[in-house]
Amino acid sequence: MDTGIVRAWVEGWATSRGAAPPVEEPWGFTVDVGLPRQVTRHVLPDADETLIRRLMETTTASGTWLKVLAAPETVSPWLAPAWTFDAPGFLMSTTLHPSATHLPAGYQLRTWSRGDVTRALIRDMDGAYAAHGQVAGPSRAGSVVFDQIETAPAHRRQGLGRTVMHTLANAAITAGARTGVLAATIEGQGLYKSLGWVAHAPLTGVFLASSDAGR
Repeated sequence: MDTGIVRAWVEGWATSRGAAPPVEEPWGFTVDVGLPRQVTRHVLPDADETLIRRLMETTTASGTWLKVLAAPETVSPWLAPAWTFDAPGFLMSTTLHPSATHLPAGYQLRTWSRGDVTRALIRDMDGAYAAHGQVAGPSRAGSVVFDQIETAPAHRRQGLGRTVMHTLANAAITAGARTGVLAATIEGQGLYKSLGWVAHAPLTGVFLASSDAGR
């Protein structure tokens, strides 16, 4: 796995979520997130059974996550009983290009930036939430991370996700970005592929839900 893409994702994700700066480890990266359900996450670009089992044996704190660049069926036999799967996904990237942004009739779009994070929000004409997303960066290498891209169920299949992605990409390009990286859900992968994004590896999340689970 290209560690440059993984590094770009980890650093951009931490910026997007307001997490602590990533700490580089011999096997990957550690990020302190600071949320009750996700206190710390470890990202493992090239995990194997020995490494996964060692980390699980030495981890007792609930809210610890592992993000592994491998398929769930590969990781599953290595899991200790107390660990639980998150929804699977994929690590993807693209070369950014300016795009025309089309907002369907009946919607309103707002964008704003705070620090290194730019957000896009689409609401219907009554002001109700329809879609949103955010992009963090760019890094010194010219990459940005797209994050929390979501469309409300009642507003899907109207091109709002595409509008959010194009809006954020244009903002990132204006800020000097050349490359985009994101973690896609299975549901979102189709949209990103249609926009030219390429999947590099499956992304499997597992977490320790309770320090005394399985006892």
